[in-house]
This record gives sequence, C-alpha cells and structure tokens, in this order.
Amino acid sequence: MADIKELLEAAKEIAHIGGQHTLKYFKKDFEVISKADDSPVTIADRETEQIIREEILKRYPDHGIIGEEFGKTNEDSPIQWVLDPIDGTKSFIHGVPFYTTLIGIMIDNEPVVGVINAPALDELCAAGIGLGATLNNEPCSVRSTENMQDATFLVTEIRRFQECGLEPAFQELMAQTKIHRTWGDAYGHMMVAIGRADIMFDPILNIWDAAALLPVLREAGGIFSDTNGVETIHSGNGFSTNKALYPKLKAIFEAS
Repeated sequence: MADIKELLEAAKEIAHIGGQHTLKYFKKDFEVISKADDSPVTIADRETEQIIREEILKRYPDHGIIGEEFGKTNEDSPIQWVLDPIDGTKSFIHGVPFYTTLIGIMIDNEPVVGVINAPALDELCAAGIGLGATLNNEPCSVRSTENMQDATFLVTEIRRFQECGLEPAFQELMAQTKIHRTWGDAYGHMMVAIGRADIMFDPILNIWDAAALLPVLREAGGIFSDTNGVETIHSGNGFSTNKALYPKLKAIFEAS
C-alpha cells in the first residue's frame, strides 16, 4: 500500500524544484511555439517537465507519469504522477505571476495527492487525501460564503464559455455573483482552496490541468466537480467552490 504522506512530501519537493526552474525564464526573452491545438509552449515548459520526470523516476523508477509535454511513461503502474510543468503558459509568457507548476498523483486512477506551486509568488498549496490542505505548510481552507450575491467568481478565458456552449451558465453566474475576475487557470482554483475566492470555473480542462485540483479542494473543505455534479478529473471541465455554494452552482449548470 502506497504511503500517501510520503508521496505528498515527495511531490511538494519535486514541484518546488520544477517551479524554481521556471523562474530562470520568467520575464526573460524566449521562443514561443504554437502546438497543434494552437496553444503555446516554451522551452521552459519542456525543460521543467523533463526535470520533474527525472526527479520522480530517480525516487520511484516503477511509477507511471502522464505529462502534458512528453506523454506517458510506465502506463501499467497503479501509481501515476500527472504533470503540468507550467499551467497558465499565457500568463507566464506575459510576465504575469499567476502561473503554476502542477503535480497530481493517482492511485488506481483515483487522485490522492495534489500540489499547486506558484513559484513567482512563492506560494505552494498541497494536499493528500486524509491529510488536510496547506499553503506554505500552514493549514488552509475554503471560505464559508453561503450566498451567491456575496461570492467572488473567477474564470480563465471568457471566450471559452461560448465555444463550449456554456454561455448561458456563464451569464447566470455573472448575474448572481458579486465580484468577477480573470487570470485564473489553476491559480484560480488554488485561490478558492485558500479562501481568497469562492468559485472558479474552467470549461476546458485536460487531466494534467485537473489532477492536482481535486485533492486540494477536497482537503480544503471544498468541492471540485464537473458540470454534471461528478467529483472527477476526467470530464474535460471543472469548477471549484465550497459546500454551501455547490448545490447552487450545480442547479445553474443543470438549467443551462
């Protein structure tokens, strides 16, 4: 049986190592390449993922890895590390510090460890199932906001809602909530987990975007769910919130 506490500590250390490498390129000149889906990637993304992979395999040579930049390794292992070396590459490219290095760990396809490291802000949020959530090693939790009209609502890109057929839900969330902000990505979900915001919604998420989020939100006393109300990292979308607001958000998505 894998030791979740040990895996959590290793993931925190490795996310810190990877995050520190991104700072060598942050606010510097580097080439930006467009991938097949027109999303940007940089040498920093690729080097950072390679460094993280090497650190994982040095410690756990039999573990599997799923990474945004370099795909899958040891696919048959019951323990899979899921990596996004720079989540929020557009923020990174623009010199905005709201990007993160993400590490999630799944055991038998269930997320059990999540680390969200914002190296340019020196903030690392982490959780292991049953172990609670921390920000820079101090306990953290979601806010207790109960009413939508008091809530702060975060998103990454507004245009995506229309592209995904979720414009009605987005407009209803805008109408019901008090404050609205962008520059989200995983840092937006982290802000929900540490009590700085109440709702973060991404209409498009890959597994490497989502794997770290579910354990962090769950252990911070909140919920990470898809628009069908399922707590999963595999649906391609996801929102984070607290338990009081969750049924209200679920009702909005059901009605749209």
